[in-house]
Amino acid sequence: MSQDNQTLMLKSRFLSLLTVLLFATGCATSVTKDILVDADADPKANFSAYKSYAWLGSATIVYDETGRWEPPAFDADSEIKFLIDRELRKRGMVEDSFTPDMIVVFAAGVDMDVMQYKVDPESEIDVLENVPLGALSIVLVDAETEVVIWAGLATAEIQDDPTTEVVKKRLDYAVTNMLKELPR
Repeated sequence: MSQDNQTLMLKSRFLSLLTVLLFATGCATSVTKDILVDADADPKANFSAYKSYAWLGSATIVYDETGRWEPPAFDADSEIKFLIDRELRKRGMVEDSFTPDMIVVFAAGVDMDVMQYKVDPESEIDVLENVPLGALSIVLVDAETEVVIWAGLATAEIQDDPTTEVVKKRLDYAVTNMLKELPR
C-alpha cells in the first residue's frame, strides 16, 4: 500500500470517528438541553479543607404514582446518591459517618401542575400548556458549625414516560454539572 493510500485511509478513519463522536455528543446534548444548573458557595468556606462527608439521614424523592417521570423499578434516590458519591470521590473526599468534615443532603421534587406559554406549531400563537417541572437540590453543610457552605440546584422539564437510560443521563448531567461548581 502506498504512502498516499495509507494517509487517505487514516484520514477516512479519523473523519468517521469524528462523525460518530459528534453524533453521540449531539444526542447527549438533546437529552439534557433543558436542564438548568446553578450553584452558590459560601465565600468564607475553605473547600480544600473538606476531606470527608456523611449523609444526612435518608433523602427521599417525591413518589411518582403515575410513572410519568420515573420509570417503574428505577430507584432515583439511589442513583442520585451514587452520582454524588462518585463526584465527591473524584475530588478526593471519602465517606466518613463518624467524624465527617461536611454533611451532604439532597432533595428532589416534581410539580406536575406548572403552566407555561408555548408556541402552537400550527397557529404560531402562544398558548398556555401544562409543562411539569422537576428540581434537584444538593446542599453541603459544615459538620462542625452546621452552616450551609454550598448549595446547587438543577431544574428541568419533566419528560413523559422516559426510559431508564434517559433518566440516568439526565441525572448524571445534573449532578455532574452542579458539583463542577463546587470550589476547590
